[in-house]
Amino acid sequence: MLKPDRLLLWVAALVLVVGMPLANLLPPTSPLHVSNFTLNLFGKFLTYAILALGLDLLWGYAGVLSLGHGVFFGLGAYAMGMHLMLEIGAKSVYQSALPDFMVWNQVKALPFFWRPFYSASFTIVAVVLVPALFALVFGFLAFRSRIRGVYLSIITQALALSAWLVFNRNEMNLGGTNGLADFKTFFGIPLNQPSTQRLLYVITAVALVGAWALCRWITRSRAGKVLVAIRDSETRVLFAGYSPANYKLFVFVVSAMLAGVAGALYVPQVGIITPAKIGVLPSIEMVVWVAAGGRGTLVGAVLGAIGVNWIQSWLTTRYPDLWLIFLGALFMGVVLFFPDGALGAFQRLGGLLRRPKPGNATAPAPGDSPPIQSIGESDVSRPAPGTGHPRPEAASRHSLQ
Repeated sequence: MLKPDRLLLWVAALVLVVGMPLANLLPPTSPLHVSNFTLNLFGKFLTYAILALGLDLLWGYAGVLSLGHGVFFGLGAYAMGMHLMLEIGAKSVYQSALPDFMVWNQVKALPFFWRPFYSASFTIVAVVLVPALFALVFGFLAFRSRIRGVYLSIITQALALSAWLVFNRNEMNLGGTNGLADFKTFFGIPLNQPSTQRLLYVITAVALVGAWALCRWITRSRAGKVLVAIRDSETRVLFAGYSPANYKLFVFVVSAMLAGVAGALYVPQVGIITPAKIGVLPSIEMVVWVAAGGRGTLVGAVLGAIGVNWIQSWLTTRYPDLWLIFLGALFMGVVLFFPDGALGAFQRLGGLLRRPKPGNATAPAPGDSPPIQSIGESDVSRPAPGTGHPRPEAASRHSLQ
């Protein structure tokens, strides 16, 4: 029989994968109807949840705080965006085989690194491998140099800033500050149809369930236990004969791959990708999602990503000037008052509610004496730490019997 928490997870997965799309098919007059806008909005939230899972695996379990995960998200997003831009073809505004921004910038021929993205299969592979290879090179140089703690966070933040500056340059032929936008199709399927958006939502929800299963398998394996040990004391793990650098590099690459997949699923649902999603600020926001939900839990990362972005969507619509104030207050509140995040706070609250009251404890009957614990010879003869003599408290209790 499934435990209540496991059953709740399966119900949530069923609602996300099956319930939401089915509710979108209901007539608008139904109270359970989910509009196309809401479904598309939650599809975007689920892409963020995939990224948050990878970041929680890296930060919550291995103790490696990355402030540059927007780079890997952007690499996957730009890989998908390049393919979708090439799918437009002559349907663009200028009716040219080149993307519109290249026509504006008077580019005469398609750059060589764009040409492989005509292939859909190459694009799917690039979405995963490009962030993974970039993370492999960066992580190898960082972890082999034994850079850790706040210093690693600083260089990942510098990486995000550098990538943002590079992607903003028109000379990169990636759209500059405007990025890639105005997509028409998704692997040949028109994007302006509700059925396509519904399909994209289902793909994203299934990808989220798969990402959660992968992360859970890693955390339950022997490698996951080594990651937790590295988080708690990397020096002890090193003295135990393990190589912390290899384990951290592994989880860093896996986290980057999940971020790339999230970025690729984000692009067709939102319809645009710009360097603004790669910079320092979005990378810090990603850390806030995990911290607010509860790091080291996986489920908390998903709840934090969906919850924080849902609140952001509501606040930016109703009170646009208060969003950044709320984000700062949320991060400070989590650090000061809820270090385990919302999920940890709920678990502590549940523990307090289940704790028996002092008055309900069973009192001994009058005249009864508490049982005396017997002490064997091994307890008496065991020497006290660092003395070589019997423990005096054990010897005295034995003499009273």
